Amino acid sequence: MTESGPVPARELGRTGIRVPPLGVGVMVWGDMTQSPRMNPARNAYGPTSGLADQRDAYEVSLAAGVNLFDTAAMYGNGVSERRLGELTEGNDRVLVATKFPAKFFARAGSLPEALDASLSRLRRGVIDLYQVHFPVRWMPIPRLMNLMADAVAAGKVRAVGVSNYSAEQLRTAHAALAERGIPLASNQVQYSLLHREPETDGVLAACRELGVTLIAYMPLASGALTGKYDATHRPAGWRRYRPPFRGKAALAELERVNAVLRELAGTHGRTPAQVALRWLVQQPGVIPIPGAKNGRQAAENAGALSFELSDQEIRTLSG
Repeated sequence: MTESGPVPARELGRTGIRVPPLGVGVMVWGDMTQSPRMNPARNAYGPTSGLADQRDAYEVSLAAGVNLFDTAAMYGNGVSERRLGELTEGNDRVLVATKFPAKFFARAGSLPEALDASLSRLRRGVIDLYQVHFPVRWMPIPRLMNLMADAVAAGKVRAVGVSNYSAEQLRTAHAALAERGIPLASNQVQYSLLHREPETDGVLAACRELGVTLIAYMPLASGALTGKYDATHRPAGWRRYRPPFRGKAALAELERVNAVLRELAGTHGRTPAQVALRWLVQQPGVIPIPGAKNGRQAAENAGALSFELSDQEIRTLSG
C-alpha cells in the first residue's frame, strides 16, 4: 500500500490561483423547502440534509485542506448560494465558485445584475471562480466572455470558467478572453470512471492544450461508484431513473467497474469511492468536486487525498 501526505495545491488553469486537488460540490446545501419543488437540487439525490450536517461537511472539509466549494445561482433558486454564504462568511481561506445564470432563459446582458445577486447571497465582495453554467445559442460566447472580463476588471471576479462546454466552445471562450488578456481558468463537465466522454470528445485534450483545468462534476457517478448500489439496490431521488442505474448494459458496466474498485479498495485499506476519486485526482489537470451532505461524507471524500494509486492501478481502472 502506497501512502502519501496531503497532495500539494495546484494552479487553477493559468490564473496563478492555488486550489486543492479536490473540491466540494454543494448543489444540495441549503433549506431546499424554499426552492421550487421540481428543482434538481431538491430532488436529484433524495432527502437533503439540514444546517447542522452541512456545517459539519464544511468544517470537516476545511480541516482536511479542502477549501474549494462549488455552487450555482440555479441550485435551489439561490438556496445553495445562501447557505454557502452563511457558512463561509468572514473566512478568507475559502475559495468560492459559482455560476451564471440563475434562470435557464436568461440573456447575456443580465450577467452583471446576476453577479451582484450572487455576491449578495454569498456575502462576499469577490467570487474566486465565476462560471457560465451551460452554453445556449441565445447567449453568444464572445459576449459572455467580454462581460466576464468586465467583472474581472471591476474586481468582482478573480477567475473565469465555463461549464458543459464542448471542445469547440471551449476554444471560442478561451480566444475571446485572451483578447482581454485573461486566461480561461476551467471547464466543468461530467467526468468519472463511468462517464468517460471528455476523453473521447476532445474536451480533456483541449483543456490540457490550452492550460484549462477540467473540474469533474458527478465524479462518483451519482453515487454509483460508492459500492452501495447495484441492480437490486438503487438509490433514492431522480437519479434512480437515469444511467448508470437503468439498463442492462449500464448495470453490467457498473458491476465491472465496482469489482475493480472493491479490489483496489481492499489493497489500500480504502473505500471504493475514495479509489474512484483518487483516479481523477491523479489525472493531470483534473479536479473532482464530489458532493457531501454531512461530515461523514466529507471525511470520506477527503480521504482520497491521503494515498496514491500506482501507475499500473491507474491503467487497470482506465482500461
